[in-house]
Amino acid sequence: AYCYHGQTLLASDKCGEAIRSLQESEKFFSKAEALCKEYGETKGPGTTAKPSGHLFFRKLGSLIKTTLEKCQRENGFIYFQKVPAEAPQLELKANYGLVEPVPFEFPALNAHWTPETLAAFDLTKRPKDDTAKPKPDEEVKPLKEPDIKPQKDSGCQIS
Repeated sequence: AYCYHGQTLLASDKCGEAIRSLQESEKFFSKAEALCKEYGETKGPGTTAKPSGHLFFRKLGSLIKTTLEKCQRENGFIYFQKVPAEAPQLELKANYGLVEPVPFEFPALNAHWTPETLAAFDLTKRPKDDTAKPKPDEEVKPLKEPDIKPQKDSGCQIS
């Protein structure tokens, strides 16, 4: 998040804050990289997963590095802005690109659904029905198959 926030700050000509945001991003990325390597070296089930080798993780590392270098280079000869000591705050509430959730409301009950109607669905009061029991299977008698001998002269030709 700090990496992409740094790119946004650079685009809005706040190069000093962008550098600080990208430095924070680099710090968190190195922590995540250490945890991913530790996870990949553990024994047990699931050790085939190597999060540090995934494409997103590798691309993010190079993106952070190149964007930070670009910000430092541009700040050195264009902007000359001071890098703040604290990282800029991230906006955790997105104000673009997302749809507001619509609160769910149950529809109004139909007039036919009265307490008496709902009480009629009580399965403990159902009548005993003996016809629901499965009938015992009848024994299947084996059939004698005719003895068919292969014939050479069947009339079929392959042309």
